[in-house]
Amino acid sequence: MKFATAEEKLKERVKELTCLYEISKIISKTNSDQEEFFKKIIVSTKKAWRYSEDAIVEIQIRDKHYITAALSSETVYQSSYLYIDSVNIGFIKVHYPKNKYMQNHLLEDEQKLLDTISFEVANHIEKIKKLEREDLLRRSAERIDRLAILGEITAGIAHELNTPLGNILGFSELIKDNNTNPEIDSDISIIINSVLYSREIVKKLLFFSCEMPHQLQLVEIKPIIHFVLSSLNQNFQKKEIKSDVVFKNEKIAVKVDSVQLTQVLFNLLINAIYASPQKSSIRIVVKSDHKNVIIKIEDQGPGVPEDIKHKIFEPFFTTKPLNDGNGLGLSVVHGIIKKHKGEITIEDNQPTGAIFTIKIPLN
Repeated sequence: MKFATAEEKLKERVKELTCLYEISKIISKTNSDQEEFFKKIIVSTKKAWRYSEDAIVEIQIRDKHYITAALSSETVYQSSYLYIDSVNIGFIKVHYPKNKYMQNHLLEDEQKLLDTISFEVANHIEKIKKLEREDLLRRSAERIDRLAILGEITAGIAHELNTPLGNILGFSELIKDNNTNPEIDSDISIIINSVLYSREIVKKLLFFSCEMPHQLQLVEIKPIIHFVLSSLNQNFQKKEIKSDVVFKNEKIAVKVDSVQLTQVLFNLLINAIYASPQKSSIRIVVKSDHKNVIIKIEDQGPGVPEDIKHKIFEPFFTTKPLNDGNGLGLSVVHGIIKKHKGEITIEDNQPTGAIFTIKIPLN
């Protein structure tokens, strides 16, 4: 349908230019609030159409939908698709109710305007996604730098602590061997146990800084699992927790450092026991898929909140109360599994709890 006069045509052209100006302003001022952005876009677009009082504008971006008003049962419309890297991510449509308008009421110039708007909107979305990717890469690089520095610091601290701890342990044991006073004997035992605990912390720091020797041997998984469970038997009994072990394949052997794998299982099971309620159960599933050994540890605790899942393998991060954990356990576990070219992941158990899954390559 053509314009009746040159004045009407000029008026529509002014509306189009005003719309593009408004959209460029919206784009320049919007960084993160995408919902507000799309709402403003559909309002500005509506005003540019010839019969704007009856125009209904909608935008669909993947699973997000924005519209200026409810659609009537049947409409005539123009549409333009949104593309990012040649992938269709949605569309923009301008509708008129079919009981009042025909397809020829939609102008060719309006289709060109709609194509321009969809191009500008797609460019804006792509720009935001690019900025988000760059921010993620920057934060990842910063985290890697922090971890590298932290590794050097922890290794230095661990080495510095080893000598005095060795001296304290040696002289404490010497005093204990030559002591005849039962009261002093009890105090010396507390000192020795505290030193042994401190040495374990130092050992974990060395694991974290990758300075512990790495000795790979072909070992069976089943005896390691049974050894860890028998060592933690008292911990299970204290909370009346049952252990349910499932071996999908009876003999699974993999090339690992058996001491380090033992430490991984100790850490994960101690955490599972800590998180589990009284009289619950912890399930351990061991299987092979011809590429990896897969070990799953499933508990019935409260689980890990979604907002901290990405942080639980970071050193010194812990959800335990002060003096109840040092935040090194899971970071050490993560480091050991990575050294074995494997991976460790966490997911929710059903109905409650967490599942830690370890995958270690067979070859």
